[in-house]
Formats: sequence, structure tokens, C-alpha cells
Amino acid sequence: MPIETRVHAAGGTVSQTAVDIDAEVVAVPVGAGPVAPAAEVAGSLPFTLDELLELHRAKGEPGEITATQVRLGDRVRELLLYGVGDAAPADLRKAGAALARRGKGRTALVAGVPAGDLAAFVEGALLAAYEFKIGAAPAKKALGTLAVLTEAGPGSDAPAIELGAARAHATALARDLANTPSREKDPSWLAAQAERVARRDHGAAGLTVRVRGEKELVDEGFGGLVAVGGGSSRPPRLIELSYVPDEPAERHVVLIGKGITFDSGGLSLKPNEGMKTMKTDMAGGAAVIAAMSALRGLGVRARVTGLVAAAENMPSGSSMRPGDVIAHYGGTTSEVLNTDAEGRLVLADALAYAAAALAPDVIVDVATLTGAAKVALGLRHAALFANDDALAGALTEAGAAAGELVWRLPLVDDYRAAIDSDVADINNIGRGGYGGGSITAALFLREFAGDRPWAHLDIAGPGRSTADDAELTRGATGYGTRLLLTWLTS
Repeated sequence: MPIETRVHAAGGTVSQTAVDIDAEVVAVPVGAGPVAPAAEVAGSLPFTLDELLELHRAKGEPGEITATQVRLGDRVRELLLYGVGDAAPADLRKAGAALARRGKGRTALVAGVPAGDLAAFVEGALLAAYEFKIGAAPAKKALGTLAVLTEAGPGSDAPAIELGAARAHATALARDLANTPSREKDPSWLAAQAERVARRDHGAAGLTVRVRGEKELVDEGFGGLVAVGGGSSRPPRLIELSYVPDEPAERHVVLIGKGITFDSGGLSLKPNEGMKTMKTDMAGGAAVIAAMSALRGLGVRARVTGLVAAAENMPSGSSMRPGDVIAHYGGTTSEVLNTDAEGRLVLADALAYAAAALAPDVIVDVATLTGAAKVALGLRHAALFANDDALAGALTEAGAAAGELVWRLPLVDDYRAAIDSDVADINNIGRGGYGGGSITAALFLREFAGDRPWAHLDIAGPGRSTADDAELTRGATGYGTRLLLTWLTS
């Protein structure tokens, strides 16, 4: 669902802008301390802003809001003093989100914004305004218009607002894809969404699409996708999106996303509680499609190929079985010891295909892969594995800048024995008492990545949120979209 809130730059004062656009709410920033601003809007109050902050024991922390009323023009409006902390990007993202939530049900809000990363502020506001609802509309609509005033002025602010909006709308697309119920969302549906993105605005995204169906997957040897999708009446797809920049490409990047549109666990059936969030098991694939949608608009100079390995993992008489051996693209075989470790089986095909057929300079895969990563790092950090230190450093830096944090975990070579198989080249889960489930999963994927720089992002924790929090909304978070776009544009 598109984000309904619109953001634009404004000139003049907060008071005059509020009168001009008939905004019900005005807001001024408060730094850490708290440090009250020298805001002209305060001239209409019978007390100082310092007195108001002291009364409410405000601290100027990011996302903190203190409210009062003020008469501007011919009506009383709400005045918000909103905390921005040190005005770091993360602070402004959280502050923008707090204002957007406070403005729910209002037609317009005028905000003074401190010097800093305006794109992060806009991004936070728009992402907090995101809604996904099937059925009756929410009782309160999202904030209609957010008018921002900075010292730089409207002309200088426009590029930052466009950047923040572009990243937010791409992330919203990823959330939409992942939040869509699996009754509607099967591999062919996901492929159709990728095609729709490529056609959108008369092809402005600059993408071409190839979708491999079941017969092509069988004929070309994508054994992991065929096996995982074999238990469903809705067959698998391999979605390939291609972007070529206008100028000669600096490098060729391949992004790979796990696209399991529903994961029952297969014959190794999950408990009911474990299935409730499995419509979002294609969040990695959603992030790849969403990132691809924004490349042209952000002027990315790399050639980028996006692969989404899409399948539905269901139990039936045609399901893969524990003990089966799969021949992946390129010929490497894996023994299936647990059908609920299916994500790595489809990613293996995509990785092997990318390494053998696409000649990339770098490969990055994104997947809600293991509960072990969630146990290790919680809900705010993705687990990062990489065979290249420079790539790991670049992704870590991009994640910090984008507000999508990663923590690098080791590819422990001593654990490689855990995926040795008695009958195949490797098996699909670690055994032998090694533990480290996210590490052994990454070691499995490394077998297929070839000898080029490769990184794996396990987003099982941050790919979903249990509550509204700062720019996150309950459900799919779109995690990975902003990280990838920040990395590709840096």
C-alpha cells in the first residue's frame, strides 16, 4: 500500500506556514539537555519554552514530545516540542517518526527541522506513516502533509527530501510484498509484482525481467528450487531483474533474495506458532525487488542483477523428504536432513547460477534464514557473513548510515565438518554437536558462491517487528532495502 503522507519543503516561519496551509499542528525541535529553541512561534505563549520543558521534565531525547496549544492566525493549533537528541541521523529518523505518529488524523503539520540529515528525518516520518490494512480503513488516516522548514531553505532541501522519500517508498514496497497474505502471494504472484515494478511509470525503473517457470527450472538444473517447491500445487519461480546504468558500469553486483512465499516447514512441519509469521519468509526477496525498483531514480552507477528464488514450502505426497539428495545448479549435491531448512536450498541454486553464468564482481544475498541468528542478535541486528573484509566493512558502514544495523559473525572453518554428508557433497543442516546454526547455514551457502567477494545477510530478526517502534511498523519491516540502496549509492 502506498504511503499516503506527502512531504515538502517550505520557506518563511513556522507560524506563517501553518496559517498559509491551515495546518492543525506545528512543531519545533528540542536538542539534548534539553535545549529549547529560539522559536518565533513561542512569542504567542504566556510562558517560555524552557518553563514548559521544565514542567514536563523533558530531556530532548529523540522521539520525545511535549505538547501545548498556541493561537496562530484565527485559530488555536497544537504546538509540539519534539526531541532530536544530538541530531544524528538515527536521532532525526526517530524524531520524524514520532511526529508522523502524533500527526495521525491531521491534514497538515509544519515542522522546523534542525541542521543535519534531512533525508533521515523524512525517511523516518514516511516509514512511520506506513500502513497495511485489509478491510475497513483505520479510524484515523495517516498525516496528510508534512511541511518542513530548515535554515537551508526550500531550494536546498528538495534533494534531501527526494532522497528520503525514495528510500522510504522503496522500503514500503518491500513491506507490502512481505505483508501480503500467502493465500494471495505465491511464486507466480511475486514474479508478477516484479514485472509490475519494471513496467511502473512506463518503465522508469529501467529494469528488464526474466522469469523461469517450473519446466525451465527442471531443464536447467535448478534442483533446490524444484525440490522445495515440489510439495506445493503452486510451482516455483526464479525471478531475474536486470538494471544497466546510463553510463558505463563501474562493476556488476548481484543481489539474491530468499523468496519463500510461505514456509510450513514441509514434512518437517513447523508448530502452528512458528507458521504465523511465515508469509514474511520472502522478506529477503522483497528487499531485493524493492531495492531494484529505486536504482534508476537514485542514479546507481553499477550494473545490478537481482535474483529472487521463489517457492512455497508445503507438505504433500510430492514433497521432498528427509534423506533425499538434491542436485543443485552446477552439479553440487546436498542431502536433505530437515525440510524446514529450505531457504538455503533455493539460495544455493541462485548463488551457483550467479557465480557460473553472470560473471559478477560481488554477490550479496539477503534471507530470513535461521532462528539462530535471531537468538544471537535479537530483533535489531542482522547477522553478516562475508568472505571479503572490504565488502563486510562497506555493508556494515551502509547499515549504520541507513539505520539497518548488522553484526559480523565468523565463517568458522572448523565448523565446516558439521555439514559433511554421508551420501552427498554436503547436507542442509549442521550436525555433530557444533551448534552455531546461523554459521553452518552460511557455510552451506559459501559452497555455492564461487571465488568472488560474497556476503550473506541473515535478517531473521530485523525482518519482522512485533510492534510500532520509531520508523518500524508492526509486521514486515522492509529491512535490507535501505542498507542495499545506501551501499549501492555510496
